[in-house]
Amino acid sequence: MPRKMSAIFGISNILWMVFAVSQAFKVDMFPDESKIFAQIGDSVSLICSATGCESASFSWRTQMDSPLNGNVRNEGTKSTLTMDPVNFGNEHQYLCTVICGAIKLEKAIRVEIYSFSKDPEIHLGSPPEVGKPVTVTCSVPDVYPFERLEIELFKGNRSMKIQEFLEPSEKKAQETKSLEVTFSPTDEDIGKALVCQATLHIYDDDSPPKVRKATKELEVYISPKDTAISVNPSTRLQEGDSVTMTCTSAGLPAPRILWSKKLDNGNLQLLSENATLTLISMRAEDSGIYVCEGDNPVGKDRKEVKLIVQEKMFTVEISPGPQIAAQIGDSVVLTCDVRDCDSPSFSWRTQIDSPLNGKVRTEGSKSTLTLSPVSFENEHFYLCTVVCGQKKLEKGIQVELYSFPSDPEIEMSGPLVSGNPVTVSCKVPNVYPLDRLEIELFKGESIMMNKIFLEDLSKKALETKSLEMTFIPTIEDTGNVLVCLAQLPIDEMEFEPKQRQSTQILYVNVAPRDTTILVSPSSILEEGSSVNMTCASDGLPAPKILWSRQLSNGDLQPISENATLTFMSTKMEDSGIYVCEGINQAGISRKEVELIIQVAPKDIQLTAFPSESVKEGDTVIISCICGNVPPTLIILKKKAKTGYTVLQSTDGAYTIHRAQLEDAGVYQCESKNEVGSQLRSLTLDVKGRESNKDYFSPEFLVLYCASALILTAIGMITYFARRANMTGSYSLVEAQRTKV
Repeated sequence: MPRKMSAIFGISNILWMVFAVSQAFKVDMFPDESKIFAQIGDSVSLICSATGCESASFSWRTQMDSPLNGNVRNEGTKSTLTMDPVNFGNEHQYLCTVICGAIKLEKAIRVEIYSFSKDPEIHLGSPPEVGKPVTVTCSVPDVYPFERLEIELFKGNRSMKIQEFLEPSEKKAQETKSLEVTFSPTDEDIGKALVCQATLHIYDDDSPPKVRKATKELEVYISPKDTAISVNPSTRLQEGDSVTMTCTSAGLPAPRILWSKKLDNGNLQLLSENATLTLISMRAEDSGIYVCEGDNPVGKDRKEVKLIVQEKMFTVEISPGPQIAAQIGDSVVLTCDVRDCDSPSFSWRTQIDSPLNGKVRTEGSKSTLTLSPVSFENEHFYLCTVVCGQKKLEKGIQVELYSFPSDPEIEMSGPLVSGNPVTVSCKVPNVYPLDRLEIELFKGESIMMNKIFLEDLSKKALETKSLEMTFIPTIEDTGNVLVCLAQLPIDEMEFEPKQRQSTQILYVNVAPRDTTILVSPSSILEEGSSVNMTCASDGLPAPKILWSRQLSNGDLQPISENATLTFMSTKMEDSGIYVCEGINQAGISRKEVELIIQVAPKDIQLTAFPSESVKEGDTVIISCICGNVPPTLIILKKKAKTGYTVLQSTDGAYTIHRAQLEDAGVYQCESKNEVGSQLRSLTLDVKGRESNKDYFSPEFLVLYCASALILTAIGMITYFARRANMTGSYSLVEAQRTKV
């Protein structure tokens, strides 16, 4: 019986372990989908992984037991099937079988293949030409499965045709499918784009389909037409002339221009491929028919013109004539040019035979008269006479003078200050002729004043003319533009410019005003506090701020140019009057503030005069001094048994006449103000006078010293007298040399 129980227990343990393993063991497939779509030519990997099994065994197969057409790689608890490249042989249901001990699990995934690797291709049957049919083909190469393909052709934003390919394919293969549309282009199609959109619906669910597009700009052609020729100067010419013929032709693309000359046999001789054909120094044989042909890829258009070249006589041209406007001070060259004459003879003169006032130079068929610099003596009608053989021709040119060399000059009588009159002057320097001059002064769009100078021109001279006007600027004028316009409108004279102008932007100054000072926290402070004094002043331009301190003599000492003056830790010597000035070009505005720095009483001096130790009957002055701001209250007190007794003092001084012994004691000075207080004490000692004989007085000391000196002198005299009696004589000199 025990053996049976052990066997039963062992079997149950094994069954329980198998059940536990089966519960933890599972197989996963990546991608984690039942079906995937792979494009032909791509690389696809299927990964089968086992969890809950340390030694799993993997195997791959298709549902139809077809070849895998891929490479299998097992590594630990993972097996990978790689299909590279994907082909039609990979379109199967793949199963991954995993065996873990006695347990076998399978995971399946369906591989669907498709081919949609290239964008559509757009082809045109012929160059598109307005009004002519053209076939557009949109091809989608190498597509599979084509029964799910849809092709749509757009012109601009409009759909032209859509086509589906629903016929089932007989075999698995990549095919090229296309859509064709025939249409006739119009002018409105120029610049539009043809868009071929191919859509492959490979998914069975609501996933978006695969889409590819191709775009081709529609280049619409127009056959050349409206070909035209312009000839300059004329189709009838003289020998030696030049002619320019310009040909134009409409079309798209722009036609190429070809110039040819028609020969006698009817053939064309190509001359140029430029739109403009220029022929110089023409001869009679250059006469004929000239052909212009417009050519582009879709057609041609032709136009003809006939040129006739005649023999001609010599000609004289004067330039820049027949009239020239010359500015005084400039240099002017008059040129007389002869054509069709091999050896011309030139001469210059004025119509009234005045001096030329210029330099003549002749070279070949050209003669020049240079007027440099141009002056009033050059205002004439000049004639160039040319003789060629027996023939004579004359050409003339009128030289008109003017002077208008520079722009007007705007000047102000002073700076612009709001409310103060100012005179504006607009000057036009070195102008001629004066009777045509007009000056206008504008402020913004409004005219302020104009002036016309209708003066006598009996004398020719350059003058400076001006216009003056006084006005009162306001702050609203700031930003306005002052314009001085000078005009010299001489219509019969060709010169530029006939008007000149100068501009000046108005900047109106406003003198500083409303200057204010803000003191934070207060203008009365305790020593050691910080204070900010901020100054503001209105004006235009914005006033510059200058802080100064007023000295004792009234002068100002500059301190700072900042708007805010800051003292971080004030001292009593910082007290005083501070002045803020707002300064600009228009004036000064001033504001002042008094800064008071208060300190607690300190450095009290409590003294007794003549001494803190006196004799009875002496006069004693006890004084207390404290030089603080603000002024302090001085209280003198004497210590008593019950406290302190306040003494009647005058200006901090208390006088004791004929001091008594009871006046001795402790004296106290209390100095206090709004900021604080301080105490000082001293002890007064009063000594009484003694009546005892042994009293050692100064008078007794003097008497004692005098007696000692007298006795010493008597002793010395007696000594020297005795020596004199012994020797019979006495010498004061010898006595002085005697050593004792």
